[in-house]
Amino acid sequence: MKAIRIPEANVIETLEIEEPQLNSAVEVKVKIKRVGICGSDMHIYHGTNPLATYPRIVGHEVAGEIIEIGSDVTRVKVGDHVVIEPITYCGECYACKSGRPNVCKEVSVFGVHEDGGMREFVTLPEKQVHPIDPEIDWDEAVMAEPYTIGAQATWRGDVQEGQTVFIQGAGPIGITVLKMAKIRGAKVIISDFTNERLEFAKVNGADYTINPQEEDIKAKINEITNDEGANVVIDAVGVPQTFELAVEVASPAGNVVTLGFNETPSSIAMMHITKKELTIAGSRLQTNQFGKIVELLNSKQLTHNGLVTHRFHIDQVQEAFDFIEKNPDKVRKAVIEFE
Repeated sequence: MKAIRIPEANVIETLEIEEPQLNSAVEVKVKIKRVGICGSDMHIYHGTNPLATYPRIVGHEVAGEIIEIGSDVTRVKVGDHVVIEPITYCGECYACKSGRPNVCKEVSVFGVHEDGGMREFVTLPEKQVHPIDPEIDWDEAVMAEPYTIGAQATWRGDVQEGQTVFIQGAGPIGITVLKMAKIRGAKVIISDFTNERLEFAKVNGADYTINPQEEDIKAKINEITNDEGANVVIDAVGVPQTFELAVEVASPAGNVVTLGFNETPSSIAMMHITKKELTIAGSRLQTNQFGKIVELLNSKQLTHNGLVTHRFHIDQVQEAFDFIEKNPDKVRKAVIEFE
């Protein structure tokens, strides 16, 4: 079977490898239909993802069809369409026992720490696949994992109906956060340097948009919120400046959520945090969000609505990565097709 592997930074290779077989009674075999290309995949390609190891078959945004099941599998059957939950964990550490396996001390992410979905077939434990309505288009189904990131961020920020949420960054993850915040009933402000992205955010429910090159963010948020600030600020950019701004524009008793992995220190005055009694939270991967997302996809409350902009065949993977790299403002989400 074909597999796409990154053996080292800036190199992509197409391999012919042996088709996997079931190794236990609780495993399933999945024929891959779609794989989304994430920003973290691009970072692995460029050698800038500090968590990845090489060589690596990438791909953690994955949808496919069950073609074989182990004898003890009960939740899915042959022919089911599924999305893949890309994390495994120990189940014994403090984080796992606290219901937070996404930050298990030994967490392993499909396509990052272990080989992922950019291959024609994979075998996985049954618990890592979630059945989805077969009437849902594959381009919709493959967005399940990115939506869980938005769901996790809004959960970590405890977004409530009627709150004002400020999202920094209108890229693919910012848009998934926007969609989940709107489902929770919030009023949403979103910022980005690209007006095209902001227009797309408006189409997907943003109540207000801000281009920092054209407007002062703090002044605009004060105007919108009558000087209260945003009740929840979610930083989907993840650089020191955006994190610092998040703390400044959050309302008293507000929540700040960061999704960034930037290792550069931020300069934040403790006064902002203490005086406003802010809650600051990180958000990584997802905790029990797949069931909720599948329900929203099945009911068509979640649709990509133009978020998937480009499709490439598995034989065009190098072209796909090159295109994304050269056209960041044109690509919202690119997917690899295996049909």
